[in-house]
Amino acid sequence: MTPKRPVYPFAALVGQERLKLALVLNAINPLIGGVLIRGEKGTAKSTAARGLAELLPPIAMVAGCRFHCHPELAELMCDACRKRQAQGEALPRRDRPMVVVDLPLGTTEDRLLGTIDLEAALKSGEKHFEPGLLASANRGILYVDEVNLLDDHLVDVLLDAAAMGVNVVEREGISFAHPARFILVGTMNPEEGELRPQLLDRFGLCVEVTGLNNLDARMAVVERRLAFERDPEAFAAGWQLEQETIRQSILNARERLPRVSFSRDLLRLITAICVDQGVDGHRADIFMLKVAQTLAAYRGREAVDPADVRQAATLVLPHRLRRQPFSDSEMDENRLEETFRKHAETMESRRAEPPPPQPGAAASDGEDAVLVGEVVVAPGATFPVRPLELPPDRQVKKAPGSRTRTRSEDRTGRYVRPTLVKPAVADLAIDATLRAAAPYQGLRQRGNLALAIREPDLRYKVREKRIGRNILFVVDASGSMGADERMMETKAAILSLLIDAYQKRERVGLIVFGGRQARVALPFTRSVEMAQRYLTNLPTGGKTPLPHALYLARELLRQEKSRHPKDAFLLVLITDGRANLSLVKGRKPMEEVKELAGQIGTLGTNALVLDTERFAPCLDLGCLPELSRILGGRYHSVQSLKAPEVVARITAALGEAPAP
Repeated sequence: MTPKRPVYPFAALVGQERLKLALVLNAINPLIGGVLIRGEKGTAKSTAARGLAELLPPIAMVAGCRFHCHPELAELMCDACRKRQAQGEALPRRDRPMVVVDLPLGTTEDRLLGTIDLEAALKSGEKHFEPGLLASANRGILYVDEVNLLDDHLVDVLLDAAAMGVNVVEREGISFAHPARFILVGTMNPEEGELRPQLLDRFGLCVEVTGLNNLDARMAVVERRLAFERDPEAFAAGWQLEQETIRQSILNARERLPRVSFSRDLLRLITAICVDQGVDGHRADIFMLKVAQTLAAYRGREAVDPADVRQAATLVLPHRLRRQPFSDSEMDENRLEETFRKHAETMESRRAEPPPPQPGAAASDGEDAVLVGEVVVAPGATFPVRPLELPPDRQVKKAPGSRTRTRSEDRTGRYVRPTLVKPAVADLAIDATLRAAAPYQGLRQRGNLALAIREPDLRYKVREKRIGRNILFVVDASGSMGADERMMETKAAILSLLIDAYQKRERVGLIVFGGRQARVALPFTRSVEMAQRYLTNLPTGGKTPLPHALYLARELLRQEKSRHPKDAFLLVLITDGRANLSLVKGRKPMEEVKELAGQIGTLGTNALVLDTERFAPCLDLGCLPELSRILGGRYHSVQSLKAPEVVARITAALGEAPAP
């Protein structure tokens, strides 16, 4: 047997103290709800998670149990082990190393939660549960890289299981539950897009990690890594003492945690912090208390003190503070200090002469966030917009809740109904197949089979998944757009649409043109904050290279449609149409514009042209109505450009009823 290669020691990690603390706290108390690690690549995210698994001691489990149940504690057992224990059976034991279970991006819901064992069902007529990744991760570590790229419904069920400690599967005629207590570690690069706020709130802790800026620390990272690669065994042995110290601290804290108490005054302090920071919901209060108790246990105490609450706030609150998609998510340190000051004064006055209870002071009203940027033309104020939906095509249908979905041609997506038609990738619907075969069992020769299945009985799963929705903004930033507040109102309209796209998980792209050329400012991404930052600081000036902008739009749309053939795309062109710079010397710019528009029209994308020219919008300089016809889209002349009017036009182009 090949000896196991040593894992890079957790204790040898340089810096990243908040990351290491968050992981240790989850190891002490898995009910904290996991940790989301946000940051750039190469900052030891996965190394820290795997190092934590190597650091923790093996776990005792019931030998042969598919769910790695605890051999003594009934609350950590599956139904089968609990039944065996109730019958007086001595459950066999074995030790299992702490494991890290990776959740791949392409994971299906069946693979994650578990499903029916089809072979056993057909042979015995009984429904057997086939465990999924959550069963493998029970009492271990579940590592989800790029969690923001997972389908939302998978993230939802994953976080539900992490919060409850139980995986409940209800599908295809069965209901099954098994313990699923694991340390959830999710990582993400914010440049790839954000998690929806509703899902972000479900993570107990969130840590931002960046590369180290201290030269000595960066040198230490390189030196230690090279030493580990040169001789992993010797390097790991050199850190054994520090590893054992951390391991023993975790074990002691686990033992101490049930005895950690907190006063009602500290609970009042926690809730006051959440109110003063403007946190929605109550998860923050609950998680902050759990983290404060775990910190106290880790520090060798059996009572929570204000220092524990302060540190818990820095781990629990930042990812829950965002009120608007583009506002900063940093905690208001001044307001936090003010909350602690008031708490200290209250405690001091009570010790001197206890006054009657006072109602909690209301949080001071925060000023509305203002988008500020060093720009030539600042954007106008943003405003709410109506929900934007791309018009359905023949392969797309509207599902409940106005979600746009399409039939899946592989085994991904949610199972919605059975069908007799066998798909290209067979996906047997065992529940419907068994129901179809059941009435004929008395008439068929079954041999050694509990059930006799015939070809006409077979049913297959119809799965649906949400289609991707993509909006490509092509924005004129030439000198003529700086007149009459055109650019200010254009920016306000696009920023408002970006807020809506953020909430809908739509991807956005941005092409700007002005000066001598156009450029792809932002390829298609869900990180609409990047689009907002670029757009806010976008200056105006120079010529109008509209042909180059449409050339880039054609190439970008063609590339993205080949990658995502079922996605819906909308091209939004905002310009005054004064094309005055050609791609090829000697050609007229508008000839090139019409030729490129015709090529874009063949791609099957939706299009909307917004003409910002105030006077005579169909001058020879523009002719944007004709351009919109070539694109196969809609044209609107905005005589006096106002952002709400722009949004109304885009809303109409996307198939919505006009705003009242």
